[in-house]
Amino acid sequence: MHTHLRTWAAAISIAACTLASAQPQPSVRTSPYPGVNHNAPYPGVNHNTPYPGVMTLDVDATDLDHKVFSVKQRLPVKPGPLTLYHPRWLPGTHSPTGNVSRLAGLRMTALGKPLDWKRDPLDSHSFQVEVPAGADTLQIEFQFLSPLDKGGGRVVVTPEILGLQWHNVLLYPAGHAASQISVKPRLTLPAGWGFGSALTATERQGASVSFQPVSVETLVDSPLFAGRHYQQLDLDPGAREAGRPPVFLNVVVDEAKQGVVNAEQLAAHRALVTQADKVFGPRRFARYDFLLAVSDQFSGIGLEHHQSSENGVKANYFTDWAKGSIGRDLLAHEYAHSWNGKFRRPADLWTPHFNTPMQNSLLWVYEGQAQYWGAVLAARSGLVSQADAREDLAVTAAWLDARAGRVWRNLQDTTNEPQMSTQGWARDWRDWQRGRDYYDESRLIWLEADMLIRERSGGTRSLDDFARAFFGVEPTRAPHDLRPVLYNFDDVVRELKRVQPYDWARFLRERLDTHEPRAPLAGLTLAGWKLGWSDKPSDYIKAQEAYDEAADFNYSLGLMVGKEGKLARVVWGSPAFQAGLTSGATLLAVNGRSYKAERLKDAITEAKGDDKSGGKIELLVKTGDLYRSVAVEWRGGLRYPRLERIDGTPDRLSTLFRPIN
Repeated sequence: MHTHLRTWAAAISIAACTLASAQPQPSVRTSPYPGVNHNAPYPGVNHNTPYPGVMTLDVDATDLDHKVFSVKQRLPVKPGPLTLYHPRWLPGTHSPTGNVSRLAGLRMTALGKPLDWKRDPLDSHSFQVEVPAGADTLQIEFQFLSPLDKGGGRVVVTPEILGLQWHNVLLYPAGHAASQISVKPRLTLPAGWGFGSALTATERQGASVSFQPVSVETLVDSPLFAGRHYQQLDLDPGAREAGRPPVFLNVVVDEAKQGVVNAEQLAAHRALVTQADKVFGPRRFARYDFLLAVSDQFSGIGLEHHQSSENGVKANYFTDWAKGSIGRDLLAHEYAHSWNGKFRRPADLWTPHFNTPMQNSLLWVYEGQAQYWGAVLAARSGLVSQADAREDLAVTAAWLDARAGRVWRNLQDTTNEPQMSTQGWARDWRDWQRGRDYYDESRLIWLEADMLIRERSGGTRSLDDFARAFFGVEPTRAPHDLRPVLYNFDDVVRELKRVQPYDWARFLRERLDTHEPRAPLAGLTLAGWKLGWSDKPSDYIKAQEAYDEAADFNYSLGLMVGKEGKLARVVWGSPAFQAGLTSGATLLAVNGRSYKAERLKDAITEAKGDDKSGGKIELLVKTGDLYRSVAVEWRGGLRYPRLERIDGTPDRLSTLFRPIN
């Protein structure tokens, strides 16, 4: 999964897991996959015996007006008690985000007669039914009621686009691993719509598409985007002739003109595929499909799968290409996950099916390295300029260096966040409470590791060498073999040591367990750069403000001001905080005049050298029906982060972002 943690916009959502501050070790688990201990099986799960027969799944997605998916299933059964699951713990979200509350109209029949079913009172995603004597097939019908607007959740159906995540439209039998249950899916789309998916279509009759039977595990890992204006672009022409698995970009848009892709844009997306090969080595998929929704109506998303990814960007992704690169690391991040997270997976994140709790102790590798490689690959491919890549890193470093909550909550503990906050990323005091900091703070840790390797090896080795070895295991494995190879903390340390001798266990644990108040910025220093400040925003920050529809005063007053003057954020301990301000209030006036972002900037600049006012800025704010005037004291002027070169040091950052030939 991907998030740009500084956008202050809603991201996709994600029981409990206890981690000691000492080196975490995954629970012992049984699995048919390499690298997993087979001595302690999950109770009640048959790992190696296929479920008898093939389940059919028929989904009708034509009701665009009501945004309803109608579902029919046929399941081979034997008489007796049967438990059915609705998927709950979802890979990529690392948490119990399956939403059974949107399942409605559930009916089960056998031998032509309706059956009574009962929900488990302690597990809302579990249904029990008694299959009558003589029955060999169970018919199931229900609807998935997708959100009507963004207030109800992710919008996945619009008049022009739909996104189908199969876990929403599926019940599956308990007692077997998801990899051992076969299902034959069929989907009916609105007339004339095209679609992209990693699934293989076997037949199309009118608007109905039948797919090759797959396991329930593969089905849930193979979402589908469809649209009225659909196109597929080949990102590696000639791949099949050269013996490489092909890679495609499947684009759906609100309006046809938003999907016009010029030569420069296509070249950058193709370069992403080429540069990823050079980092990770052999492709670990039979084919790969980027699913890209370019839309202001369809909700944004960044979610990884082994042979595809779900990516939702704003409608101007292609049309405003020259105006800024904000968000263009999304596809790079998700593509990196095909190797990091799907092929090689933390052992405690692997489970036999979607109703077994996951653990997240190694998300600082899973998401942290994907965040790192996403930024690097975006720069190397030209999706993002080197200048923007540096400025993005400056914003990341500044944001994390001001993270007040580090003094009480270490980075390792933030890997528990997906289970703690399954309904979103919102925090009233995000810098004090912390959140999914394992994304970007781990990115800084991996930057430092990379720069250490480069320095100590005299530039002959880098984290690229780690990636090729760690994600390139079993090089002779066939691309269609999608079984993950699991790893733990010791495996990561062992490969780092092989690349460059060093006490990597201590290096990692010190950064994961620390309560130091400052962010780990040593990687910047080793790269030949340092965090600096300017009283003028960079072009990158201006583009970020436009993307967020907000004005950034984080490092002066400690405010982020959104549309219509709404305070999107107040920084813990900042001048604004000390004056009693909170997010959610509306800023109406600055020094007695109506609020405008430029007016507040001018007031901050004037207060810097104004002894008469004592550096105080008068703000009129409204909270509910209460109006009040607040004096914020700040003499430091406007402050925006930037990276500055350290004289006399090698520029390893430019080397890092340079394409590999």
